[in-house]
Amino acid sequence: MGHTISEKIIAAHTSKKEVFSGELVTAKIDLAMANDVTAPLSIKTLEKYGLDKVFDKDKIALVLSHFVPAKDIKSAEQAKIVRDFAKKHNIKWFFQEGEGIEHTLLPENGIVVPGDLVVGADSHTCTYGGIGAFSTGVGSTDLAYAIVTGEIWLKIPESMKFTFYGRLNEWVSGKDLILYTIGQIGVDGALYKSMEFDGEAIRSLGISQRLTIANMAIEAGGKAGIISPDQKTIEYVEKRAKKPYTIYESDKDAHYSDIFEWDASKLEPMVAWPYLPSNVHSVYESTHISIDQAFIGSCTNGRIEDLRIAAKILKGKKVHPYTRCIVIPASKNVYMQALHEGLIDIFIEAGCVVSASTCGPCLGGHMGILAKGERCISTSNRNFPGRMGHPQSEAYLANPAVVAASAVLGRIAHPEEVVEEAVAIS
Repeated sequence: MGHTISEKIIAAHTSKKEVFSGELVTAKIDLAMANDVTAPLSIKTLEKYGLDKVFDKDKIALVLSHFVPAKDIKSAEQAKIVRDFAKKHNIKWFFQEGEGIEHTLLPENGIVVPGDLVVGADSHTCTYGGIGAFSTGVGSTDLAYAIVTGEIWLKIPESMKFTFYGRLNEWVSGKDLILYTIGQIGVDGALYKSMEFDGEAIRSLGISQRLTIANMAIEAGGKAGIISPDQKTIEYVEKRAKKPYTIYESDKDAHYSDIFEWDASKLEPMVAWPYLPSNVHSVYESTHISIDQAFIGSCTNGRIEDLRIAAKILKGKKVHPYTRCIVIPASKNVYMQALHEGLIDIFIEAGCVVSASTCGPCLGGHMGILAKGERCISTSNRNFPGRMGHPQSEAYLANPAVVAASAVLGRIAHPEEVVEEAVAIS
């Protein structure tokens, strides 16, 4: 029997020639990652047990991304703990506030490459599967162990395969494919499984949208989300890789616990209503819902491709007078590129607030918190009660084009509504 890409990558990081789902193994990691929320817990664990060494200063990434620039004293103290630890141990991949969100920074800078095994004290570490790495979130205590030993214990996950055939319609993106998937299987439909994506529609996507799909595997309970590398992946990685990489792909006779096949050409832009990412409806079913805020950003959809799409919608238009729109590029590099391309001008002229690169309102951090009863349509990844602010606020998830169009009309809108209107006026 053959093996899946996930099994192959994990096996390559153990002393075994092959591994099978259900096995418990100890695996060597290529990178351990934490942010300003989770790293202090790991650091305090190390201090508690008197552990004063790291396994490899070049294989640890610490990113200040969630509550920065510091919104209050506690946030500042959290960041200082990480900053002091990074300085003490001369951590190579330490990113200060404003550099960006870890899940955009690491692939963007070639720090994570295909074939890597990455663990991170952040549930959306699964993002890196978009370039063919096996990456997964762990708790801060597990990460402390990985920082000291360079190893992690894993139960080999079963794999599920999701194949999308056909061509995507206009305004349908990777975000819609993953929302549709979660809507079909539920938030626990892939519990502790590796979600593998393939098919004509997946292969048509650029790396940015593949990262979006892998990012939200955790919203279905997945241990990892992964897409086997192809020529697009290699072209992306070759420009960035800071180290050698290995391409793995699943065998034709690999075993999957579940196989799903869908026709992508039948899909429309999707909107996940509160309070679960699985509560998915088409945008056409959602146009009656008024909004107070639109958020374009996060590790899910804050890359340059996402900002270009949003700018295409917003160019020459104004944000609705009773709606606010917040745009946060997911990294400094994305911000600079958007600046050079004139996208920032478009956003500001439209009436958007543009912020330095940070997670911002995605996790209810700051710079866009919702009040009681307010609604936000967001390109981020979660819409649980209180996720973006008050427990009685509401968050709706959608792709950047839908969010931008909604900002203009003050209600959830299909991009065609805004684009057609603009064409008719001109």
